[in-house]
Amino acid sequence: METTDAFVGLECVDCAATYDAADEPHQCPACGGMLDPSYDYDAIDLDRETLESRPFDSQWRYAELLPFTRESAVTSDEGATALVDCPNLADELGVERLLIKDDGRNPTGSTADRGQSLALTAASQHGATDVVLASTGNSGQSAAAYAGRAGLESHTYVPSRSSFTNKAMVNVHGGEMNVVGGRFDDAVGAYEEGLAEHDNWYSVQSFVTPYRHEGAKTTLYEIIEGLEWSVPDIVAYPTGVGVGLVGAYKAATELQELGLIDESPALYATQAEGCAPIVDAFENDRDVHEPVETPDTICGELEIADPPAGRRVLEALSETDGGAVATEDRDILEAAVQVAQHTGLEMAPSAAAAASGVWELAERDAFDGDETVVIVNTASGNKEGDVLRSHLMSQGI
Repeated sequence: METTDAFVGLECVDCAATYDAADEPHQCPACGGMLDPSYDYDAIDLDRETLESRPFDSQWRYAELLPFTRESAVTSDEGATALVDCPNLADELGVERLLIKDDGRNPTGSTADRGQSLALTAASQHGATDVVLASTGNSGQSAAAYAGRAGLESHTYVPSRSSFTNKAMVNVHGGEMNVVGGRFDDAVGAYEEGLAEHDNWYSVQSFVTPYRHEGAKTTLYEIIEGLEWSVPDIVAYPTGVGVGLVGAYKAATELQELGLIDESPALYATQAEGCAPIVDAFENDRDVHEPVETPDTICGELEIADPPAGRRVLEALSETDGGAVATEDRDILEAAVQVAQHTGLEMAPSAAAAASGVWELAERDAFDGDETVVIVNTASGNKEGDVLRSHLMSQGI
């Protein structure tokens, strides 16, 4: 494998067993736990000046902190997305500064491209011919795109309620799309059956592959560098599976390890009230969530009743003095509309849970007035423009 100098292998987050990345591409053989890429940070010589001298061209500008070399990457120049100041929204919320990290500008319109770039690089280096995953939509579209770029076949299982655009684009990128009746858990079951029936399929499922959250961590690198190494007070993520928050927590830890920052931002999980297992666990001071029996939200990317990395998400919130907040669907849709009308930025409904959550924090008087708050927009609004338009029509607009 073509790996970077400081990358030393994979470590199980549960039993701490270590593995050579060339031998073990997925979960821990000893306990079934999730594997995490590990590095020799003493071998990384990276300072602010070095990073600032590089073109802001893709997430691969942080190659020293990624497992694979830039030259070997399956990449469409994902990352390097805009961090947009929104002073009018800051005034409305009563904070000093409000910014939106607009990851909807990635190649397939979502932050999933960051992780799929790494996952498909790993698949390619392991000699895979076919990749497979279950997806609520965005990650399936992304996997199909990056598989096509790598010359691999892709197989995606999506719930029937996944957005038309995501499903259409899986096919447009040449992927096989399997629509499963029901919700995301049903798609996961079908994916597991398909994987068991095909020995040559390589999983790029979140937290089955160790690399999806590893790509996601570059979002926080960019946020902090974009703020000229000033750490924001709060970074709010829409949270379903939890890839973004797990990646962000690792990024903050790494930047502190390298002496690039002195503290972590408070990480906030934002969810829809109809499916909020992380919020429920956080509010009840539990370090393990309870699965939602009957999830019900229009925000399909957030309708994850039993997030596989829930414990790690809750750890990220706790260790950064962060929090969790859930809001109703109608408030999430309205937040997407207000962001579009007042900033020109487009947020998909699920992504707008981060904006709605920050609005809710303001309603609770959670801000003193001197905060810098960053909302992560994980997907472009045009993926589900019909949902946002329907919301307006329901108001007679």
